Amino acid sequence: MLVYGKRIVELVLAKYQDKIATIYLAKEIDKGFFHRLKKTQKPIVRVDSKKAQALARGGNHQGYLLEISRLESLEFSLVKSMDFVLVLCGISDVGNLGSLFRSAYALDVDGIVICGIRDFKQEGVLRASSGAMLGMPFCVVYNPLDALHELKQAGFTLLGTSLQGQNLQAALGGKRALVLGSEGEGLSKKVLAKMDYNLTIPMKRDFDSLNVGVAGAILIDRIINGRN
Repeated sequence: MLVYGKRIVELVLAKYQDKIATIYLAKEIDKGFFHRLKKTQKPIVRVDSKKAQALARGGNHQGYLLEISRLESLEFSLVKSMDFVLVLCGISDVGNLGSLFRSAYALDVDGIVICGIRDFKQEGVLRASSGAMLGMPFCVVYNPLDALHELKQAGFTLLGTSLQGQNLQAALGGKRALVLGSEGEGLSKKVLAKMDYNLTIPMKRDFDSLNVGVAGAILIDRIINGRN
């Protein structure tokens, strides 16, 4: 799959060189950075701007593009050994998924479980996460009820999200799973019924919802640090 843009190329070069298959350059770059690329011993291909735009499907590549290997999903059994996981139920928007991967990585979530979508667009989510997805373990389980049942059996406290939920007043310890629902419908009644707690974010002004990516970041921080 393809990633592009100088920032993400620098990240891959610094931490994930083993994933690089081919390097594409559509501009002249400084000699020091070119030497770093050359040291990877991966093929370097010069392309014109038209070819680069086609590879990036019109995205802002800045002249830097990488073909990298597809990321491997974890076995769900490994997720059950973690302490804090994020469970995403039916979230399909690439931007929101990328934002959640980025926040989860930055705030030290152990792993992400993706449920309820048949086509997980790795390439788009990786770009939307600014490369954070490369360092965040994840697995894909289609049926969220099955995943939640197994997490519960493994000793996780299940934390749902609902406008009618409670305000978290203190950090939560132990094995925790924060469960977030789709952009339009939230969590289904069947999923909410499995939760140990349903959380909400009190609003200071008269407004009834936040983007799921923003809400997820706030709740992750509150679960870990207890701020309200």
